[in-house]
Parts: sequence; structure tokens; C-alpha cells
Amino acid sequence: MSLEIININKSFSKNQILKNISLSINEGEFVVFLGPSGCGKTTLLRIIAGLETEDSGEIFHNGNQINTLDPKSRKIGMVFQNYALYPHLTVAENIAFPLKINKVPKEIRNKKVTEIAEFIGLSEHLHKKPKQLSGGQKQRVALGRAISREPKIFLFDEPLSNLDAKLRSSMRIELYKLHQTMKTTSIYVTHDQIEAMTMGDRIVLLNDGIIQQIGTPQEIYNSPTNLFVAGFIGNPAINLFELDLLKDTNYFKTNSELNECLISSIGFLEAKTLAIRPENFAFTKLDDNYVQFGEVKFISKEFLGNEYIYYFEINNQIKTLTSKEDLEINQQKYVIFVNKSKLLLFDNYNNKLG
Repeated sequence: MSLEIININKSFSKNQILKNISLSINEGEFVVFLGPSGCGKTTLLRIIAGLETEDSGEIFHNGNQINTLDPKSRKIGMVFQNYALYPHLTVAENIAFPLKINKVPKEIRNKKVTEIAEFIGLSEHLHKKPKQLSGGQKQRVALGRAISREPKIFLFDEPLSNLDAKLRSSMRIELYKLHQTMKTTSIYVTHDQIEAMTMGDRIVLLNDGIIQQIGTPQEIYNSPTNLFVAGFIGNPAINLFELDLLKDTNYFKTNSELNECLISSIGFLEAKTLAIRPENFAFTKLDDNYVQFGEVKFISKEFLGNEYIYYFEINNQIKTLTSKEDLEINQQKYVIFVNKSKLLLFDNYNNKLG
């Protein structure tokens, strides 16, 4: 086991930011802390780094308690959102800075900087100052400086949020390649679910200072433990139907297939909310798993290149369906089907049933 976080609590004034946080991170694992702004994910990262002090709780790395150590003794490399480069130093000097502080001989420093620069693709920019670099290059310098510390754990605090969409995508790939090469235990903080889903071995989803779910991207997407997780993960967002309202509409009353499917589901009598992801609807009965949902009128659609997003309305709420089919929606009504094996049911406490 690489990192063990036990019962961490943290408050600022009277506002409790972290509430009894406990989790284990395996050696060499890439874990993403995901959640909305203010959920506590960055505070937790800073506590691991030693930049914030927990009110209570313990942190162990390979069996040794580290939350009692100062930051420089924790063998952690941290990459910040704002790069935190020294503007008066060159790329080479920024990368070498931790080595210089630790009094590593100049000859060894220069050799290591050359190796790191080649590894992160900045060999031709070692003489430049940060103001001469692009956002992506600055982020690589920050990575190089963290690598020079030879950390046992990498911490990333929303490192790509200042980059444009195209550069974020390419940097995600580079960070993934870096992790695959170095195999260093890594914790990455983000509010971007795409980053979390594409990069993480596991995701720790937080809200209001509480861990909502820990799991692989597939586990969190396909089997959310509660309504918050279901609603936070997925784009377009998951469709939520209040069953009491749905029963009062023709969509439900006239649809014996869906009705029977829900009644036979585990915990249906306790179910309050039905959740269906947009891709689990279809315009035709694709196989025996698909049952009729009902007739709907689409109000608009969007073309995304590889698929369409269709919007329809039930009980004054907009719902979505995704499909590769290009259908006419002007004044047209369509019977749609739903994959019964993908239905998600939640109880009055918003916890998943079944």
C-alpha cells in the first residue's frame, strides 16, 4: 500500500471543509480527486503535501506517518495550477532549482536537467525564460521541476485548467504517458469529468467535504451509488424522472412494458427516481433488452459530428437522447425505447437501489 489517509477532518472558521475522509491509494496508481468547486478536493491535496494542516486524522506512506513531517521531508512533487515558475530563471534553472536547494553538485545537476528536458520535450528551450514559453511549455517546465525532486508521490492541482481545449487534450495524453513511464503514485485534482474519466485508474468523487464514491471510471459511470454521482458524471447529463410524476403521464400509464420492467426491478416499491443515460434510449427496439418508453415530441437537436443530441420534454423538464440517426424533428412525434438492463433506480434518500 502506498498512501493511507485515515479520518482526515479540516475546518476553516466554522465551515467544515473535509469530513472524516479515509481512503487508500495503491503503489503506482493514478487517482483523481473529482468534484465541484468547494467540495474539498484541493484542501485534501494540500494536506497530503503539507501545505495545510489537518484538524485531525493521519496520513501514512508505505507504513510511515508523514502528516507530522514538514513538506520538504514528505518526498512529494507538486504541480500547481498557475505553474509557479520563477520568472527570472531560465527553463534549465527552474528545473534544477530543487536540486540546487538540496546542494546537489553542479555537474550532476546539469546532467539531470539535460535528461529531464529530453524526457519532457524541452531540450531546445533550456535557455528561455518562462515569458518566452507557451502555456503547455510552462506546464512541462513545472513537471520537469517536480520530476527533479525524484518524488515518491506526484500531486497535480488542476494543472491543465489554464490551457485551451486542444492543448488540454494533448497534455492529458502527455501526462498519461509520463505516468505510464515513471509508474509513480499520482493524485490529480480536477473539476473536469473528462480529465477524470480519461486519466484516472480510480476516481474519488467528493461533494460537500464527503467522499460520495470511489471506483474506476466505468464503475462510477455505470453504477453510481447515489443521485449526486449519477448527475455529476456524464455529458449530456443523465435523465432523471420522478416516478410519482411519471406515473401520472401517458408515457408511463400506457406503457405496460416499462411498467412491468420497473415493477420487477429490485426495490421498486422504495424507488423514488428513475435515471436513464441519454445513450440508453433508442428509436427502434434494438434487441430483447429494449422496451417501449413512450411517444415523445422532440423540440430540438444538435449535431456533434459523430452523433446527434435530441431534446424532448416531459413534465416541463428537458430530457436528452443521443443517437447516430439523423431524424426530422419538426412537428414529429416518435416512439422511443429504453434499455431495461441500464435503468437506475434511487430511493427517497437518493441512494441507488439494487
